[in-house]
Amino acid sequence: MKPNLLIVDDEEHTREGLELALEDKFEVFLASSAEEAFNAMEAEKFEVVLTDLRMSGESGMSVIDFAIRHAPDAICIMMTAYGQVDVAVEAMKRGAFDFLSKPVNLEKLDLLIMRGLNERKLKKENHDLHKRLDKTYSFDGILGKSQALEKVLERVQLVGPSKATVLVTGETGTGKELIAQAIHQNSDCSRGPFVPVHCAALPSNLLESE
Repeated sequence: MKPNLLIVDDEEHTREGLELALEDKFEVFLASSAEEAFNAMEAEKFEVVLTDLRMSGESGMSVIDFAIRHAPDAICIMMTAYGQVDVAVEAMKRGAFDFLSKPVNLEKLDLLIMRGLNERKLKKENHDLHKRLDKTYSFDGILGKSQALEKVLERVQLVGPSKATVLVTGETGTGKELIAQAIHQNSDCSRGPFVPVHCAALPSNLLESE
């Protein structure tokens, strides 16, 4: 499925020329004014918003501002005529990804869009990674942040309600008794007492029978 791209320009030949150049890679939507762009962004989710700066009615700056509020994940690119670069830089300060001077060089536009989408993908992956690293897992008083602990607690929830005999292994001090207690609390026997037994204190023949 091709990503959605919105072209906003009040010049018909510019809209149609850009559509022809981009339609192989994107699902292209056209808007001849800022107002049409607002309606399009309320109706569809866009990965890329490409807008002219100078248009009749509201300017492309309004399109950028609207996109930042309503489509924060979209890559916004401003198209500007020679001599309007200072305004385009202002658009970048307000959240636009970059700008291109008109007439638009299609090769540069394609590279700019791809770079923007790749950067957005990397930012999302980085954000998701930080969320996983910052996530704290909790279960019956057991707290931790590692994915290994998350898997252990998932197994506790899985085996707790079963009648299976569960072997908990691990080095001294890793919390085996806490895990055993969590299994007990998550089982049908949770109303009964939890009785930990120190295996090293048991005779070997008795331990083997268990």
